[in-house]
Amino acid sequence: MKRIGILTSGGDAPGMNAAIRAVTRHAIDKGLEVYGINYGYAGLVAGDIFPMTAKTVSDRISRGGTFLYSARYPEFAQVEGQLKGIEQLKKFGIEALVVIGGDGSYHGALRLTEHGFNAVGLPGTIDNDIPYTDFTIGFDTAVTTAVEAIDKIRDTASSHARTFVVEVMGRGAGDIALWAGVAGGVEQIVVPEHDFDIESIASKIKIAREKGKKHIIIVLAEGVMHADEFAEKLSEYGDFSVRSTVLGHIQRGGAPTARDRVLASKMGAYAVDLLLEGKGGIAVGMLENKLTYHNMLDLFDGKHNPDMSLFELNESMSR
Repeated sequence: MKRIGILTSGGDAPGMNAAIRAVTRHAIDKGLEVYGINYGYAGLVAGDIFPMTAKTVSDRISRGGTFLYSARYPEFAQVEGQLKGIEQLKKFGIEALVVIGGDGSYHGALRLTEHGFNAVGLPGTIDNDIPYTDFTIGFDTAVTTAVEAIDKIRDTASSHARTFVVEVMGRGAGDIALWAGVAGGVEQIVVPEHDFDIESIASKIKIAREKGKKHIIIVLAEGVMHADEFAEKLSEYGDFSVRSTVLGHIQRGGAPTARDRVLASKMGAYAVDLLLEGKGGIAVGMLENKLTYHNMLDLFDGKHNPDMSLFELNESMSR
């Protein structure tokens, strides 16, 4: 193997650039040529491909987002789209790929491996919803951003004795809500993985008010419902002076934390080593602070389980 390609796919995540940098520089150090592919699988099919050097990734480690860009390309799920991509790989002499993204990106990587082009996946998503890895690239930064926002919201909530419902991202996973909730010292965390009762939450707010609590912050995972809907339902049980805030895409942006930069660097270099060993159709993970990898088919069948001990911890501390 002499030449590999790199692409980012799906939603962007802080630390993707750090991963691209690690793949590029480690591969060059191992004697490989590296080609960047813009706009994910859409760019692969379009032939938006260019050679990269160590200089190409200079000063990228501290930048959020992905300088290779990203795009949705559902057509790659079809064989016709895959074959068009393979034509471009052959045209540019690319023999293997590193794909940075979530589970949807992994499906494309597996298809390429099945066509004879080994691909290794790196978990780049703020949602932290990939099985067989404790953390994904971008998650730590997203949590840090959410906590900073919660700290600011607490100031205004306290000033006006209000209840705030703060919606965080995560798709169907509650990891960001759990971690940001505990770190932010909030009163309630609502996630898809745990049943909740709004009447019970309203009762807890009333008890907290009676004890002299002037403000309440509830962190809501987007996979449960919209913050406005939750606030409306909560208001049916009392006048809590509820306000809703959706943090949205600010959680995807910003400079990656040191933790995300190191995680991305370790994973990126490891992906290159795995390709040099002739492996493909696998995804890199980090379990108990050790690099590992799993077959992508196992990941599709596996289930992500968030650390629900954080939920119980927050419950005990918010009473």
